[in-house]
Order: sequence, then C-alpha cells, then structure tokens
Amino acid sequence: MTTKRFALKTLAACALAAGAFGTLGTAQAQTKLKWAHVYETSEPFHKYSVWAGEEIKKRTNGKYEIQVFPASSLGKEADINQGLTLGTVDIILSGASFAGRSHPPLAVSYFPFIFRDAEHQLKYAKSDVFKELAKGYDDKTGNHITALNYYGARHVTSSAARPVAKPEDMKGLKIRVPDAPAYLAFPRSLGANPTPIAFAEVYLALQNGTVDAQENPLPTIEAKKFYEVQKNISLTGHIVDSLLTIVSGPLWGKLSADEKKIFSDVMQEAAEKTGREIIASEIRLAEEFKKKGNNVITVDKNAFREAVLKNTKPTDHGYRQQDYDRIIAIK
Repeated sequence: MTTKRFALKTLAACALAAGAFGTLGTAQAQTKLKWAHVYETSEPFHKYSVWAGEEIKKRTNGKYEIQVFPASSLGKEADINQGLTLGTVDIILSGASFAGRSHPPLAVSYFPFIFRDAEHQLKYAKSDVFKELAKGYDDKTGNHITALNYYGARHVTSSAARPVAKPEDMKGLKIRVPDAPAYLAFPRSLGANPTPIAFAEVYLALQNGTVDAQENPLPTIEAKKFYEVQKNISLTGHIVDSLLTIVSGPLWGKLSADEKKIFSDVMQEAAEKTGREIIASEIRLAEEFKKKGNNVITVDKNAFREAVLKNTKPTDHGYRQQDYDRIIAIK
C-alpha cells in the first residue's frame, strides 16, 4: 500500500512538473515584442523589420515573437521614441534626429552635406565615431542602438509655382520638415520658412497648400505619393539620412549574451539589406518621376553646400565640432 501511495505521489509530482514545464515552455515561446515605425508597408524599412522579426524568432528557437506595427499605428515618431521609456514598445526604427533629443551629439549626422553619398554614410555606420555617439545615447537613455540603416538622400519637392534650382530659390519657401531640431539647419540657413508637420499629415498639407514644399528621399516621395501633389523635384541631396534600430533598455537588459548577439546580428543584416534596396531604388526613381511628368531638377550641390556653410556651422546647433570633423574625414 505504501509503495502504491509513493508511486501515485511520484506520478502526481511528475505530472505537476511536466505541467509547469509545459506552461514555462509556452510562455517562453510567446515572449511577444512590439516593433514600431512610421513607414508604409510597401517600403524596405517595413519589409526588413518583418524579416528581422521572423529571423530572430527562428534563431532563438521560437522564444521571441515580434509583431511589427507600421505607418504610425503606435504613434508618431516622437511617441514611439517615448514608448521605449514608457514600455509601450520594445523595438523601434527612428531617425537619429529624434533619438538625438535624448543625446544631441548623435544628431550631428543630420548637419547638411556632412556625408558625400550613401557609401560615406555606410562607412560611418561601422566607424569608431558612430560607436562612440551610439554609446553616449545608450548611457543616457538605457536603450540600445543595434544598427544604422541607410534611409536615402533627402531632396526638396515643391509646388509648380516654386521650383528650386539654386540656393536663392529657397528664400521665403514654406517647407515642411520633420518635428526635430536637426532638420532646421538647411532651410533656415537659406532663408526658407521651415514648418514641422507630422509625417502622416504631410500629403494633405501639400495638397491644400499649407506648405509649398517638403524634403525627403526619392523612395519616400514615391511611397507617400508626394509626387502627386508636388510638380518639382530638386535633387539637392542636402542630408544623407539614416534610421536607427533601437531596442528598449528593459528588453536589452533581459537578453542573455547569446540573445544580444542574435538581435544585433539580425538587425545589422536587416539594415544592410534595407540600405542596398534603397540605393538601387534611388537610381531608378529619378527617371520614373520624369516619366510621370514631374520636373526633376539637377542642382549644383556645391553651391547649396557653400551657401549653407556660410550661414551656419555644426556648433550653432549643439553639435561637437570634433565629431563633425571626424565624420567628414572618413574615406
């Protein structure tokens, strides 16, 4: 009888343990994470965020399940940056200009004409100066930057009545810029009237004439259909833009060393894939916009650069001259 009772107790204990393990296994498989950004589902930023989520799930044997929320569905860019601190999101794609609100030196990459081209920026992403700036942000916020994504060279689009062919054409131009200080240097230094408007509201603002112009890379101009409400596309390339992949401090703190490596590796791979796709589309799109009937204007970029540098310098915007000089020197 004692042996039988012991066997039953043992069986019950094993069942309880198996149940607990099963629950643990299920919970582990369903560690759900939210990844937010403000871009359209048609854009590479979304496609490779989804790819990264699936890849992380695969490489962690199903431990992390990542849902990607595109097109400002979890808030505007300022909101999702704040969400990292509030715990409402776990991972975001964000411009360094918005992350720079927490650590201003990080936004030096938005100073006009700091990068020669896409390849210069991709070298910056692997440089010591970027690692130091990213660490400054990490130390300040507790969040962790895992990757830098090439976003594209920003160009000015404008209404039919306000073509921009030379620096003087910017004078008095009412131009939408993102609601972050780093974007103001270019238009202000040329006498334009910069107007911050949330990304999701730009099309309507252009359509109803709230502003005359906006500036974004060609793939964004296509994805957001700005070309429908702007006749002129001026290839100023004044900012070679980037997005940062940022993991919230609470999530990063919970990851094991192996998991941190997986997250970093995957996010850097996704950034590389995104960048290459954007670069290819930039080459194609200038010709496509001409075929759509847009007036694509090739400008003298050196004339714009000289006009900007005559009126403003990095330190005017709270950036460190040594960071600017080190980035310019990257070959």
